[in-house]
Amino acid sequence: MPFSLEAVPNFSEGRDEAVVQTIADALGERAALLDVHADADHNRSVFTLAGDEQDLVAALLAGVAVARERIDLRAHEGVHPCVGVADVLPIVAVRPEDLERARACALELARQIGAELWLPVFLYGELAWGRRLPEFRRGGPKELARRMENGELKPDFGPPALDLRAGAALVAARSPLIAFNVNLRGDLDAAREIAALMREDGGGFAGVRALGVELREAKLVQVSMNIEDWQKSGPAEIYERIEQEAARRGVEVAGTELVGLIPLGAAAEAEQAGLNFAPAQILELRLGSELGEELGDALA
Repeated sequence: MPFSLEAVPNFSEGRDEAVVQTIADALGERAALLDVHADADHNRSVFTLAGDEQDLVAALLAGVAVARERIDLRAHEGVHPCVGVADVLPIVAVRPEDLERARACALELARQIGAELWLPVFLYGELAWGRRLPEFRRGGPKELARRMENGELKPDFGPPALDLRAGAALVAARSPLIAFNVNLRGDLDAAREIAALMREDGGGFAGVRALGVELREAKLVQVSMNIEDWQKSGPAEIYERIEQEAARRGVEVAGTELVGLIPLGAAAEAEQAGLNFAPAQILELRLGSELGEELGDALA
């Protein structure tokens, strides 16, 4: 049996538990559902799946179909930028040697979403010469619809026009990344300033994307990050820098949040900063690879 691929779809609903559960059921009937992370302030749910190519394509098509039926993007409110009810759909190669499989799987997924669910699909990352998510998200769904209408952007699959109720789907193939957030007791300006210092394009850490957002329900602010290559920029060094910048601004670190799973090596690196992750949060262990089974026995 081939080593499993991973998928980490992000759906634009984090408040309606019934909708989140319906999406989870659709995904879990067709692939192994490893993790669900729903967030009310972001109004977003991140699911972690594992399976072979056929499993993942079938599961994601079912999940996108539910999202299209149950979510209305026109009524969506949340701090996380998005342009679709099924906003991003990355296929992840856990091992470097599986990246070509992930690419082929992502392309087939994109083709079927466009042909069967009639949603515009844009490729990003390695499948699209390095195009990044912010290129599609700036201005939100209405701006994306305008850019499609005037011919500035053309979807890679699916219809040429955007239905504002459902939006578009953004599909990629990639290596594992870490969605890692640091919560702060302070004002939004401080979170935005610190996030800007963490970002690669602001002269911060290589491969780090960061936003400063407000968590109204939690009464906190957050530095929300994607760490694209933990071997270049590890969670420990990023967290320690955020602690330093928070202290300079008189802001208290209120905790951290992992969205989805973390590679074993990154979890080990994070321990240097006192960040500890349970075995259930470690990607290799959840996938049940030979390495994961050996380590799981050792940790038991």
